Amino acid sequence: MKNDHDPNQCVVTAPEVCHALWISRDTLYAYVSRGLLRSAAHPSDGRKSLYDRRDVQVLAERKQRGRSRRAVAESTFNWGEPVLTSKITRIADGMFYYRGVNAVELSRTASLEEAFALLTGAPSKLGKLPAGFAVPSQALPFNRVLSTMASEATAGPTSDGRPRAAQLLRLGVVSAAGVVNAEPGLPAHELLGRAWSNNPQAPDLIRRALVLSADHELNASAYTARVAASAGASLPAALLAGMAALSGNKHGGLTSDCRDWTERMAGELSAEWRAQYALDGKAAPGFGHPLYPNGDPRTEEILSLFLESPKWHGLAAQVLSETGVHPTLDFGLALLERELGLPEGAGMGIFAVGRIAGWIAHIFEQRLTGQLIRPRAAEG
Repeated sequence: MKNDHDPNQCVVTAPEVCHALWISRDTLYAYVSRGLLRSAAHPSDGRKSLYDRRDVQVLAERKQRGRSRRAVAESTFNWGEPVLTSKITRIADGMFYYRGVNAVELSRTASLEEAFALLTGAPSKLGKLPAGFAVPSQALPFNRVLSTMASEATAGPTSDGRPRAAQLLRLGVVSAAGVVNAEPGLPAHELLGRAWSNNPQAPDLIRRALVLSADHELNASAYTARVAASAGASLPAALLAGMAALSGNKHGGLTSDCRDWTERMAGELSAEWRAQYALDGKAAPGFGHPLYPNGDPRTEEILSLFLESPKWHGLAAQVLSETGVHPTLDFGLALLERELGLPEGAGMGIFAVGRIAGWIAHIFEQRLTGQLIRPRAAEG
């Protein structure tokens, strides 16, 4: 395929992409919404976008080799594959949208329950707890949520529709908070804020973080929840599958790793910082998101709420200077946990509780397709 533009240029324009791939503008936008083509705002014209040349090359090579069964199977091993159609969250131009609503802007005013209603179509009315429910005894918020969902998954047949979804969200909130006798009607952020902190700002800041964490397209945990749902798993069982994926140290578990690392690094940056930075040859946890080469909007929003915490801004700037990568949501949640004096593991707890909303939306959407997700294996 002939390519007339500078091969060293890392981004290309929409007309160049369409010409290189022989596609329409509508198809280009579909590629972006499905995560096949990364985009960023044009530096000199906010009405336009630029696209990652590497993604264009991958798509061009795929078109050339055809979509044979073997090629499809091999492609599922690449980052970002396999691709499913979803109308829940769209990531484009360095931003993400819940059902077409700018998620960062939504986080400035909405509660988790309102984001839940937007994502799932379920009522935002607070779900009631089952009679006799007791908060699990585990010390960490995420482990309590995980234990609760495991109990619900094994409790036997029960209603599995939208009212049940609201109840499961409430169970997650109460379990993370570690209290069962909270004042009735308290929204998630108020319940968590009062249980975890005496800081009067904590509830509102937690509210924002919950909404920012509510969904992020087809990440590993959302995909896992959808696979379970496609096989006919119950709502709590599919949620449990998503939580299991989130617990991994390449997903939500990275939040705890980031907290531990920043505790060591977020103090005064000494002259030995560069030597301390190395972690067995691995990058710093909580930095560098493939979908946001110019910065994760979730973290940028959280950082903007802590302008009087220069050590965190300084650490982010230092890592960016040294490595060229920006902090991710894990860094933002670690910041929130430390600056508000929340209990250990609260950052990951916020991640899990917020993401329950997105997982439920994905489970419902997958059920509507009636399809079993079953990739094929390629001979190695």
